[in-house]
Amino acid sequence: MKLLNQRLLCYFDEQLNFCCKIMADIISTRQREILKLFLENQTGLTIDEIINSVGISRAGVMQHFSALENQGYIQKKSLNKTSGRPVTNYGITRKGINYFPKQYAWFSEVMLGNLQDELGSERFNAYMHKLGVTVADGLKGRFIGKPIEKRIEELTQIMTELGYEVNTQYSGASKHFKIRAHNCVYHDLAQKHNEICQFDLALMSTLLDQEVELLTCMAKGDCACNFRVKKPSEATVEILGSGT
Repeated sequence: MKLLNQRLLCYFDEQLNFCCKIMADIISTRQREILKLFLENQTGLTIDEIINSVGISRAGVMQHFSALENQGYIQKKSLNKTSGRPVTNYGITRKGINYFPKQYAWFSEVMLGNLQDELGSERFNAYMHKLGVTVADGLKGRFIGKPIEKRIEELTQIMTELGYEVNTQYSGASKHFKIRAHNCVYHDLAQKHNEICQFDLALMSTLLDQEVELLTCMAKGDCACNFRVKKPSEATVEILGSGT
């Protein structure tokens, strides 16, 4: 169980980091072919070895190398001394490896399904709540000493970092803050495991230091995920999400 807990925490941490570093770089078909060669030869390759494999000119390979290196997909690894001129050995970077497809959602579904079967619905629900609190504890430094308005702004920023498309509104008349999310970063998982909503509630309530109520849920068939944050004796803050 401890190992499974660590794996789930690593997954959510990986998702946060991944969403913070979404790759906007687009590589060509030829560059992907070259990158695949590096993936299959992680000890490194020289320019001449790439030329022999892909069958294009040195100038063409150098152009692709420059693009891949500038985007952080490959890097110089070593300088091999030969009887002639020194030869540079290139290797794939972690970003280059991560360019290729991952199965985070599938693996997460396997873990969550196994955990739910092992714990039962009630304990699984409690576990997701605890997981949300644990993840929030690692982010609390960004919220310390801030009023609710600034905490809402920080929560919105974290949601953006996670991959949500969000916007905020403030109603002076009703003194309500609203955050609208147009997508859910783990919607498919939440449809199969509604308990993930407890993760969201625990994360939000811990970071905002206020009780958060779930009003409607996309995973249960509603057209939006709506949360309300109750603020004693002051404005009520509403977090509204809509998705397709």
